[in-house]
Amino acid sequence: MSKIENNVEELVKPIIEKIGYKLYDVIYEKEGKDYFLRIFIDNEKGISLEDCEKVNNAITEVLDEKDYIKDQYFLEVSSPGVERILRKDWQIKENIGKNVEVKLFKPLNGEKVISGELKNFDEENIIINDINIPRKDISLIKIKFEW
Repeated sequence: MSKIENNVEELVKPIIEKIGYKLYDVIYEKEGKDYFLRIFIDNEKGISLEDCEKVNNAITEVLDEKDYIKDQYFLEVSSPGVERILRKDWQIKENIGKNVEVKLFKPLNGEKVISGELKNFDEENIIINDINIPRKDISLIKIKFEW
């Protein structure tokens, strides 16, 4: 997690929680020539467009005041979705027992994508089914929703 993402998370988390939502993640990234600050929110009832608008309105002014991001950027507030990305330990822990898809930087046992049940994890490894996957080799972990 970048310094910008950490600073933004610390800044907006109490505001988002105060209005009844859970801050799921903050991602600051460049796509093409544009920068995006993506704020992912959640709650037990799911997230609507009105929820995203409410959070956007609540955090825009404070983000502008703190001015953590010097480049021009687009602010996006959304749900993490059903196939949500798992970047933090609390997110991984919350999803033990669920089906996930893991994408790797390099093949493990001839595979660059491993799907299965998230069994456990520690600082060094993620365990999918009975496969021990080094965390340093993982480029992405996400929930695998069966459509």
